[in-house]
Amino acid sequence: MSRRIRTGGIAAWSIRRPVAVIMLALTVVVLGLFSLDRLAVDLLPHIIYPEVRVRVLNPGVPARIMEDEITRQLEEQLAITENAIAVQSTTTEGRSSVDLSFPYGTDIDRALRDASTRLDRARRFLPTTIEPPIIFKRDPAQIPVLELAVSSRDRDSVRLRDWVDYAFRNWFLNLPGVAAAEVGGGQRREIRIEVDQERLASLGLDFADIEAALAAENREYPGGRILIAGRELASR
Repeated sequence: MSRRIRTGGIAAWSIRRPVAVIMLALTVVVLGLFSLDRLAVDLLPHIIYPEVRVRVLNPGVPARIMEDEITRQLEEQLAITENAIAVQSTTTEGRSSVDLSFPYGTDIDRALRDASTRLDRARRFLPTTIEPPIIFKRDPAQIPVLELAVSSRDRDSVRLRDWVDYAFRNWFLNLPGVAAAEVGGGQRREIRIEVDQERLASLGLDFADIEAALAAENREYPGGRILIAGRELASR
């Protein structure tokens, strides 16, 4: 029995030298306690997922039209991005989002450039009324940390949306540490034009001509800056 203990490797050595084993264990415990408060801990660590998101806005357009005219075009062009393994899309009124997923270990910056090139090619198939598409890497730090619902007894839905857009949102953007603030929902002021179709046909025109004429006249020009109650405002 004594021979097996002497030749039993680390187990036999531990049995023969219990004091040394206890000292080693205590050393490990002390070092662990000593370094515990020096470990870097981050409540929200910066993690980059191998995903790229494309977002296109066309305010006021129904979700079905957004899907037919924008989302499907984006999916067809972005699906052939190099190393893309999955394409997912979400379409709501006035908004289309397409997510590209890549294997872990992919150079996400290179994937972003490739997807951006595909997006440039897809733009010729998209309506001219859309806002400039946005493409970015998916970052958990961009997930909203606060969402608010706003209501008012004194303002209707249009005035409330204007107030949130131009006052409430700007107040949030001026807070320290706030990187972005987005507004959704509500109603915006619109002008409805009723067309006499018989008169339109007699003049040899169609709805496309009316749309082109409105687009040509719907322009903004800078009007300088105005000082009101100690505040300098831009006019247009």
